[in-house]
Amino acid sequence: MKFTPKTRIGVLYGGLSGEREVSLKSGKAVGLALQELGYLVTLIDVDRQVVERLKESRIEVVFIALHGAYGEDGTIQGVLEYLKIPYTGPGVMASSIAMNKVLSKRVLLSYDIPTPAYTVPDEGAGEIAVPLGGYPLVVKPVAEGSSLGLSIVSGAEQLPEALVEARKYSRQVMIESYIPGLELTAAILGGEALPLIEIRARGGVYDYRAKYTKGYTEYLVPAPVNPDIARKVQDMAKLSARVLGCVRGAVRVDFRLDMENRPYVIEVNTVPGMTETSLLPQAAEAAGIDFITLIDRILQGAGLDLAPF
Repeated sequence: MKFTPKTRIGVLYGGLSGEREVSLKSGKAVGLALQELGYLVTLIDVDRQVVERLKESRIEVVFIALHGAYGEDGTIQGVLEYLKIPYTGPGVMASSIAMNKVLSKRVLLSYDIPTPAYTVPDEGAGEIAVPLGGYPLVVKPVAEGSSLGLSIVSGAEQLPEALVEARKYSRQVMIESYIPGLELTAAILGGEALPLIEIRARGGVYDYRAKYTKGYTEYLVPAPVNPDIARKVQDMAKLSARVLGCVRGAVRVDFRLDMENRPYVIEVNTVPGMTETSLLPQAAEAAGIDFITLIDRILQGAGLDLAPF
């Protein structure tokens, strides 16, 4: 389907998740870009009356700028499928699996794609099993983004508090082996890999504050890694997106590159941020794609989920 400046586009943003504030910024930036392209744009701050509002708006396609629960996990995608409104990004099943860090790991491992070892502790369990290799460990919610609830713990005495913090954002939490080395991200646009970005956060932890506080993190684009290693990471990113079913629009695959230059997939983000500190626009710019063109290319990939996966 080809969308033209006469097309009525709804930008879904805000929403009900812990990433609401980030989504508001992403949605406003996307809306301005679409208006500059000449589209008829309606911004919809998503609430529990979203179905009625979508019906009343008579929009023809949705640009999803929602992050986190209800917007990135297949929920809003299912609503749009029911209403038969084309939308940007992956479909229902792919969104749901990619958002769930445990399910996505299981899929990645089934394709022999390296990802850090992990365990999922039972709530209320007495003794907690930690991944092979021991501390330091990463504790995080299973189904949340923007590093909300994430902690890096260096010893058993820190683990209970980290679990409590993670459970503020998700009932199920994951304990993952910490991989010392570089933090990299690979954006995929229309199935093609953009230049890698190396992330150097002040304090060494790329948490919520580091992601969204201007000047708190240094981004190196393209990442200063060996070209062969860069290609390996990009190929792994494309494969990861494909096996999870994320073949439409733009996704971002986060990595750790260990001291021996071995890449490990951390997670796949199906609705990358579009704020002034966001990674996808930086990678696109390094590839010669300005923000306006990036938004239009994502839009032109919109459709309905034609396959179960």
